[in-house]
Amino acid sequence: MKVAFIGLGVMGYPMAGHLQKAGIDVCVFNRTASKASQWCEQFGGRSAETPAGAAAGCDVAMVCVGNDDDVRSVVMGDRGVLAGLPAGGILVDHTTASAALARELNDAAAAGGKRFLDAPVSGGQAGAENGVLTIMIGGEQRDYEQVAPVLDHYARFTKLLGPAGSGQLAKMVNQICIAGIVEGLAEGLNFAVSAGLDGEAVIETISKGAAGSWQMENRYKTMLNDEYAFGFAVDWMRKDLGIAFAEAAKNGVELPVARLVDSFYEEIQQMGGGRWDTSSLLARYTSKL
Repeated sequence: MKVAFIGLGVMGYPMAGHLQKAGIDVCVFNRTASKASQWCEQFGGRSAETPAGAAAGCDVAMVCVGNDDDVRSVVMGDRGVLAGLPAGGILVDHTTASAALARELNDAAAAGGKRFLDAPVSGGQAGAENGVLTIMIGGEQRDYEQVAPVLDHYARFTKLLGPAGSGQLAKMVNQICIAGIVEGLAEGLNFAVSAGLDGEAVIETISKGAAGSWQMENRYKTMLNDEYAFGFAVDWMRKDLGIAFAEAAKNGVELPVARLVDSFYEEIQQMGGGRWDTSSLLARYTSKL
């Protein structure tokens, strides 16, 4: 199988690496060419000067970039993925983007005799590096079944959730839930420390009960140590929540907790923490002590 991978950021770089290490013939493209050269030196794959060139002759083309406009810039047009991907090829978009874009790409792919899956991921940089991402997918069953063995090289769980756009909608649910959980953890840790408790001892105890979560297990130590220069950036989380808010407005759905937490993330940005991990919500409290 031949695979193109477009976008070698903190997520795409290791994801593409897992494919190459698994023996898949991978051709990469990155808008900063030096990053593609670095990837080829590390993993031994190939690079192309355009997304179309990377996708030429490939069975599957993966995209993992920043937002809707970034996706369009590497997928559409004479130099885009769809121009190079052969008929019958499958475009897989790992970008967290809008459901409307997913449907747009699905129509564009179908018009050229190609296929499409929207497949946003969850698990962060560590999940990408360790090959244990969760992938939420929208599209057709036959396309999912063809691509699933490829995704398994960097995912521990994948699931088809419905037609094109369903993966992006599920990712919105994911981010809405995370926002509330992280804020609850930040408030709890601030309360514990302010009350004179040993924060680590408290978490060691309550994490074994109903309060336990992935965020609690993986973030409480760095939060207590005021360490945030890693992980999933606040800027990215606000972008994702903005997509969810736009979708909620279309559906008449209220997201009061998510909107409140988004306003707290805006405060973190104003503190200079736009690239801090989302667990930096605790800094809103500790910086005022």
